[in-house]
Amino acid sequence: MKFPKLFVCFSVALSILSSQAYAKEISVGGKNFTEQLILSSMTTQYLENKGYDVQERSGMGTAVLRNAQENGQVDLYWEYTGTSLISYNKVTEKLSPEKAYQRVKQLDGEKGLIWLSPSEANNTYALAMRKNHAKELGINTISDLARAINSGEKLVLASNATFYARDDGLRPMQKKYGFEFGRENIKRMDQGLTLPSLDSGEVDVAMTTATNGRIPALDLTVLEDDMDFFPDYALTTVVREEILEANPELEAQMNELSAKLNDNVMAGLNSQVDVDRKSVEQVAEDFLKEHGLK
Repeated sequence: MKFPKLFVCFSVALSILSSQAYAKEISVGGKNFTEQLILSSMTTQYLENKGYDVQERSGMGTAVLRNAQENGQVDLYWEYTGTSLISYNKVTEKLSPEKAYQRVKQLDGEKGLIWLSPSEANNTYALAMRKNHAKELGINTISDLARAINSGEKLVLASNATFYARDDGLRPMQKKYGFEFGRENIKRMDQGLTLPSLDSGEVDVAMTTATNGRIPALDLTVLEDDMDFFPDYALTTVVREEILEANPELEAQMNELSAKLNDNVMAGLNSQVDVDRKSVEQVAEDFLKEHGLK
């Protein structure tokens, strides 16, 4: 049976358009804290403006999100080099920021997960205290904190469940610095509550991250990690290899966005949500417009 030429041409064109539409479909993931919610919204809006059909899947736990990407349920999300290095790949040796990036790029690349160019944002873990309290006790570093606790000072720590259990979290940090808060002096809570609890005086020390927008707003002191325990946590886009193959322009597009991010930028964005109470979506949209990305 012969089909009219017009019908054949239309079918071919429709097939090409369908293929292009399929290639543009992408799912963007994000974790369940402010910075990640901002990044997933920002990426969703950015890629939609580029013509992608985006499904946003934010607010996920770290392990759940990683498994979702490995299983093909999430195509792209922002990850931290230290998280992949230690939590996913079980690398315990101390590496420079550049070597850490190259190692996770290699190890995850073998699993079909491609690390794009890292941003200049390094959201490593940190410990914070109220400025006046830290000054009163003469604590500027984590070593100072260890000496105070070993001398009998009873200080209560606010920690989220992840930091409490991580291989680069509380227990190995205490071992490195030679002290213990003691189980009775640790309060576990959502990460978004650790600094408010510190500010209210409910606790004396709080785990946080370097780009937390509440740090300057609450006039806190971040203790120096003087023994360099915490690894580098460079914020980087990770994409499934087959998605990059289907969308070769995606790498340059995401690298353009990544180049706009650093510690100060992320702390400012986080502060707009956590302190100024702006919506995640509005903060992300304003940033994109400010930098001509939307």
